[in-house]
Amino acid sequence: MTHSTSAAQPSLGAQKLYYAAWRWHFYTGLIVLPFLAALALTGMAMLWIAWIDGRDGERTAVLPQEHSMAVSAQAEAALSAIPGGDLRQYVAPRSDDLAALFRVDHDGEATMVAVDPYTAEVIETFPRRTGWYDFADALHGNLMLGVTGDRMLETAASLTLVLIATGLYMWWPKRIGWRKATVPTVQPVSSRASWKSLHGVVGLWTSLFLAAFLISGLAWAGIWGGKMVQAWSQFPAEKWDAVPLSDLTHAALDHDRREVPWALEQTPLPASGSTAGTDGIRTGSVTIDTVDALARDIGFTGRYQMSLPQTPTGVWTLSRDSMSTDSLDPTSDRTAHIDQYSGKILADVRFEDYSWAGKAMAVGIALHMGTLGLWSVLANTAICLGVLFLCASAVILWWKRRPAGAGRLAAPPMPKELPVWRGALLVGLTVAMAFPMAGLALLTVLLLDTVVLSQLPWLRARLT
Repeated sequence: MTHSTSAAQPSLGAQKLYYAAWRWHFYTGLIVLPFLAALALTGMAMLWIAWIDGRDGERTAVLPQEHSMAVSAQAEAALSAIPGGDLRQYVAPRSDDLAALFRVDHDGEATMVAVDPYTAEVIETFPRRTGWYDFADALHGNLMLGVTGDRMLETAASLTLVLIATGLYMWWPKRIGWRKATVPTVQPVSSRASWKSLHGVVGLWTSLFLAAFLISGLAWAGIWGGKMVQAWSQFPAEKWDAVPLSDLTHAALDHDRREVPWALEQTPLPASGSTAGTDGIRTGSVTIDTVDALARDIGFTGRYQMSLPQTPTGVWTLSRDSMSTDSLDPTSDRTAHIDQYSGKILADVRFEDYSWAGKAMAVGIALHMGTLGLWSVLANTAICLGVLFLCASAVILWWKRRPAGAGRLAAPPMPKELPVWRGALLVGLTVAMAFPMAGLALLTVLLLDTVVLSQLPWLRARLT
């Protein structure tokens, strides 16, 4: 049985504010639900692909032996598998029973080569960033639409914060009672009251985690992240006293996927070719073997990544971070740069050197990506399933309350003479300034609701 409350006008101020929140909840949900469902599905796929199979072949198994070959011998084997290729990156194995990985580029194509570290034999080769993880990642990051997709997802994620705020207002425990707000009401499954209870309770438990996911994801987005937050939270390169800086930023080290820690991405890279730096490689020439030995000496244990210099002023870069699944502990993140000529350490950035925002993002991204171990994979899966349930239950609730055969959206009514409208306007302006894409979307919806639809009664009838 269906019914509608669209004709009813609440009389009390609190009820009017409730209906106003419900109306905005409805319209923002109408916009963001497809995006939320897509993000939850692709995020869950990425979680389990990374956990079971790895993202770049890093779980390729080998038989442990007593001694491993020199990294240079392994690199030669990798290069022999791609004739004419250039060595770009070395990824040390996470444990003794896993293969080493080398990135070799040739004719603009990047290939990953898995090498047995004990025999220097090539196990397999595969194009970089072409697996199922990368397919899901491309959808999750920008819908495979480049900058346009990035802006669409930033808008949807920003509006989801509005969705969460209005939902929490309507389901706030002190307003409806703690038991009703936190424990589903047991009623016939087919009833609208039962679905409303489930939607509200799951939304309450999921909302804080979802908000944290959205903030950490928005920090990577082009407008709010790149232009506002990330720009003033970058690591200050001035801390590297008397070290020459390159025209390139750390973002140049990203390889088709964001791999550089958030706090460093917009920070300039050091440049090779001076006498600057602290003691690094003291004897012999600067080679992949001596750089690897230095990495081990200064504390890069287990899996770490080494990027080779590609220009006359380029540097050797050693990195370990949980975002790239190098470790399970984001507080152990570390990035070091080595002069390609002198072997001196030009920069050594650790977690404790980050700003408070950089530290929050290092931990937040690890939680977002589920790279803290199996428990985080399971926890994130539960959150993704919760989001999918909220999307589905929202559609079911609308279906159950829609006017039968009316052929319209049946949006909740906007109360007349809304109280405390100045406060609501202030909140809206705050959201617009903090999240520009959300502000733009809210302004568009507001203009549509109050200006355009008022001139088109037939369209208003369909959309309300």
